[in-house]
Amino acid sequence: MRRVSRAQPLPAVGRLLNEPGYARLKERYSHELVAVALREQLAAERATRAAGAEERLAQVEAKLRELVAPRLQRVINGTGVVLHTNLGRAPLSATARAAVAAVAGGYSNLELDLAGGKRGERAAHVKELLTRLTGAESALVVNNNAGAVLLALSALCKGREVIVSRGQQVEIGGSFRMPDVMRLSGARMVEVGTTNRTRAADYEEAVTARTAALLRVHTSNFLVTGFTESAPLVELAEVAHRHQLLLIDDLGSGALLEEAGEPSVRESVQLAAVSCFSGDKLLGGPQAGVLLGREELVRKLARHPLARALRADKLTLAALEGTLRDRLLDRELPVDRMLQQTPAELRRRAAWWTVKLGDREIRSRLLEAESAAGGGSRPGRGLPTVLLAIEGPASRLAEALRRGDPPVIARIDRDFCCIDPRTVLTGEDEPLFDAVERAFRTLPSS
Repeated sequence: MRRVSRAQPLPAVGRLLNEPGYARLKERYSHELVAVALREQLAAERATRAAGAEERLAQVEAKLRELVAPRLQRVINGTGVVLHTNLGRAPLSATARAAVAAVAGGYSNLELDLAGGKRGERAAHVKELLTRLTGAESALVVNNNAGAVLLALSALCKGREVIVSRGQQVEIGGSFRMPDVMRLSGARMVEVGTTNRTRAADYEEAVTARTAALLRVHTSNFLVTGFTESAPLVELAEVAHRHQLLLIDDLGSGALLEEAGEPSVRESVQLAAVSCFSGDKLLGGPQAGVLLGREELVRKLARHPLARALRADKLTLAALEGTLRDRLLDRELPVDRMLQQTPAELRRRAAWWTVKLGDREIRSRLLEAESAAGGGSRPGRGLPTVLLAIEGPASRLAEALRRGDPPVIARIDRDFCCIDPRTVLTGEDEPLFDAVERAFRTLPSS
């Protein structure tokens, strides 16, 4: 009679944990974490095949490294999209980074009035800077601009009507739509005009006794071209004034400096009752929603229960204060530098890259193309650039770069894996060369 061989039973977790190899792992990781990784490894072996002792130990060590490796990590942005939402939008200035480090490493006067020794307001740290830079009476900061719009509508318009152009029913990233924000706030949206044309008279005709406000939403992530018309903010302000209504202006990108095609923050605060914008777009700071407006209205916003749920933390406020101090002192921020680089400057840098990569036997060429502001800023307005186009299998090379250390996020253009120098920051050149060389080593030889 033929014997049926049985698989060797797997060793017990407790016994393995006492072996020298696992004891050494427990010196770097906790006992519990090593046990978890070991159980997962044995479960995998039970489903497939038993591993040898050395292979099992190596697999457990690899699992432990993966468990404790940081998930949020710095990447090199080679896409040419300056305010890339998926990559964290605006890189912070040196001033902002130093402010965050100073506050993160200890306690702070987040809600303490040092002069009087009493409880203070966290918004006070940036309020004066914001009012000086914009000319607004008062200011409040929340966690992002969608939160700012939600707070303004909830605190000032709940249960009443808000008139908005049909062409401004925007959808931002993650399928987050303006009508959804309006519905959540408790205000009733009244659409006027058409997708491509809305006049001030359309708003005026829609005003009723139930109307609380007019809302302008900057269509920052798309353009409607051709036969179009939209009511200027000054005309909306006149309608609001005649009917004693609020005018709320969602500026989106928040251009403090004059930007073609972008609404001006200073003009907005002169005409609107409440203006709001993002902190991490053209302002060049951290993710935040900045609310500006009349003193009594901002005070009402700050006292609303939703304001606590949406409030910014100490690290955000520190980074925002550093950014605003840079703006007040007219210092150039990383976002400004990237947006203002000329094609000639970009060409010189990309050409130097081709030489440096050539020294490593990696062939590349230059391609003329366009960068983008990104983050819903300057839609349809490309920025002329010069790409470094690396010769090789484009998709596989882009994947290898993305999986590297540090990860490099490239773009595919004309069947080349390309790096746009506009968004590669100062000091990232050598790490980029190393990453490209390592990526080539991982590709299968042809």
